[in-house]
Amino acid sequence: MTVILGKDGRSRLPMSVLAVRAQVWWGGLMDAAELARRFGLGRAARLSDGPAARGKQGLVWRLDTTDGSWAVKVPLHRSGEDEVRSATAFQEAACAAGVPAPQVRRTTEGCVFATLEGRQVRVYEWVDLRPPDIRLDPVQVGAVVAAIHRVRVTGPGPVDPWYREPVGAERWDQLVAQLREAGAPFAGRLADLRDELVALESWIEPPQMLQTCHRDLWADNVLPTAGGGVCVIDWENSGPADPGQELGCVLFEFARSDPGRARALTGAYRHAGGPAAVNRRGHFSMLIAQLGHITEAAATDWLKPNPRSPERADSAAWIGEVLDEPHTRKLLDAILAAARGGTTPHQRL
Repeated sequence: MTVILGKDGRSRLPMSVLAVRAQVWWGGLMDAAELARRFGLGRAARLSDGPAARGKQGLVWRLDTTDGSWAVKVPLHRSGEDEVRSATAFQEAACAAGVPAPQVRRTTEGCVFATLEGRQVRVYEWVDLRPPDIRLDPVQVGAVVAAIHRVRVTGPGPVDPWYREPVGAERWDQLVAQLREAGAPFAGRLADLRDELVALESWIEPPQMLQTCHRDLWADNVLPTAGGGVCVIDWENSGPADPGQELGCVLFEFARSDPGRARALTGAYRHAGGPAAVNRRGHFSMLIAQLGHITEAAATDWLKPNPRSPERADSAAWIGEVLDEPHTRKLLDAILAAARGGTTPHQRL
């Protein structure tokens, strides 16, 4: 039985100092019965001895009561109700539309968060999940992404720079220099990839069709279930995006160099009524921007460890996922060709 906590990144990291400290706090001070009372979860409450999962945004414990099992999430950083209102409403609307996702459990006062012993917590229904798998059935992935994209909520608002802005050549050069000076073991690999990252950023274009999207559909968050289905978790980053650009992210994550998987995923998405398509290089804009900022964040965390990446091994593993299988122009052109059933751009010139 596994619950994977997603994050605005792609790595599933081991628990470290942060998790140990959190376990001590919960085990010594948290009243499971009070937690269950605040969220109306039933009686005979028992909290797990330690975190079931951790990610870049927080830690998750399991709570068992007479009414069922629950995932209790403790964010690393506090948020106001206004800050999570739209993302929570989108997840609730997706669940109501049949998208396989954990139900949000609000407090008895209708709030997303409760504060107990000075810590902010939120609760979801517990789902038995399997570990991340980029080889997950592409037909299932395409269908569930289409279902998400068919969910419409009002007022998407502006797009966060994380999903649309390049890191930029100057910043890449600065990072490489800082990492080399600090002796980062991956500094040379990032330096070798620098020109490719800068060239990719020339593909970035503004989103053309804005709607509320999940914006974090990596394999950590689109997970196989114990029953053979899929479940989409970690909706906290939901917000305005171009669904075509999000589909580009999904194709990279779950198809990579396999054109058959790209065609199967795209076909399933269309068959399920998905409103978007990936038919030009600009549809990888969100992928390029997001992975660029993830790489920048991981490198910065290595230079200065923090609660998000408390140990350098954490940030090295995080950046390693990009360096181990980079999103090169050659790879993305091959995915593009498969998605639209034609030849790659350089073959047409």
